[in-house]
Amino acid sequence: MAEHEPTAEQLAKIAAENVEEDHSVNYQPPAQKSIQEIQDLDKDDESLRKYKETLLGPVPAVIDPNAPNVVVTKLTLVCSSAPGPLVLDLTGDLECFKKQSFVLKEGSEYRIKISFKVNREIVSGLKFVQYCIRKGVKMDKTSYMVGSYGPRVEEYEYLTPPEEAPKGFLARGSYTMKSQFTDDDKTDHLSWEWNLTICKDWKN
Repeated sequence: MAEHEPTAEQLAKIAAENVEEDHSVNYQPPAQKSIQEIQDLDKDDESLRKYKETLLGPVPAVIDPNAPNVVVTKLTLVCSSAPGPLVLDLTGDLECFKKQSFVLKEGSEYRIKISFKVNREIVSGLKFVQYCIRKGVKMDKTSYMVGSYGPRVEEYEYLTPPEEAPKGFLARGSYTMKSQFTDDDKTDHLSWEWNLTICKDWKN
């Protein structure tokens, strides 16, 4: 027997159950200092200089001044039971993701991994924000505090805490995910939209 699509009332009820309180505090970020300013502070103190080098790591020697300070390169849906990699390359055409969909088996445990680079200056309070929408109804909003990072040659990776995909006939179907990588200054480093389909099995 075919399963019925959930009604608007059922979706609204699920969305209401997923509402989370905003637990953010009235945090005031410290005044921003450039890498050069930090390196010049107490530069005659050898032990402090080495300590700062340990914290900041090797700063890229040559950076394109026109390149963004923060570049989000990849989103990976990390799921050990998935039959293959689930990866979005965020350095190309973001519009193409609206025409395809990840398939996630109901009840699977998964995490989202964000890969990004910091090119020139320290960025504070990076945050990954995600909205989950189904049939025009905002089902959920989740914010992950990623942290503060300095420039370096290698990419950084951030993994969200483990989550379990919803299950049951009301949960199965297609979802639109709206993702944003931002920071304390509310800079929109990248916003993108992608699709997720919850199925009974890995084969859609």
